[in-house]
Amino acid sequence: MKLLEGKVALITGGSRGIGKALAMRFAAEGAAIAFSDLRRDEIMEQTEKELLDLGVQAKGYGSNAASFDDSIQLAEAVVADFGRIDVLINNAGITRDNLLMRMSEQDWDMVLTVNLKSVFNLTKAVQSVMLKQRSGSIINMSSVVGVNGNKGQSNYAASKAGMIGFTKSIAAELGSRNVRCNAIAPGFIETEMTHKLPDDVRTQWISTIPLRRSGKPEDVADVAVFLASDLSAYVTGQVISVCGGMSM
Repeated sequence: MKLLEGKVALITGGSRGIGKALAMRFAAEGAAIAFSDLRRDEIMEQTEKELLDLGVQAKGYGSNAASFDDSIQLAEAVVADFGRIDVLINNAGITRDNLLMRMSEQDWDMVLTVNLKSVFNLTKAVQSVMLKQRSGSIINMSSVVGVNGNKGQSNYAASKAGMIGFTKSIAAELGSRNVRCNAIAPGFIETEMTHKLPDDVRTQWISTIPLRRSGKPEDVADVAVFLASDLSAYVTGQVISVCGGMSM
């Protein structure tokens, strides 16, 4: 039997990058996939087609995770279409990097809203569903930057560190109803975002990683499968770094 057979997973920011890798990996393990992004576009439709080709139920939704109302409506739509929600992955996120002296209030607010408030929004939206089921796994996509900090990323680091505190609090609140909440802290993962970095910056980053390579989205997806599956039934409130040893 596949590890996620019979489970329904909702993944925010699921059309591309780490989010898409999560969706494809979960589908390969038998999960039905609901995923969201800001709008339903050609990229979302292509991801939806690839998931359907794997033989699972799948649907993409245009929804703004940073909007409380959108998040409530998204959860209701997924339950209407799929019948339940077993796994929530709060993956939607952005960066607006700059040194604090040059960072605008708008860039601070935008990163905290998209990265952190979205986690509150979606967790709040699915909480009642999971409590009624007396089961569920919430996985929050944090970052090693939220653990260690990083110059030029005070807004991003604050949002990802806040996500860790939120994760531990929700694990304590919902554990008695068999709803688990954990965080993954990826390190230097090859995505569209990291591909935009200059070669010298990429080389410098990789030189600091004990495994001497960047990670792949699939490296993160493998850990997420563990946290979503019954293999981690006694794991909650934890932060698992997927970083090649960066955060040791």
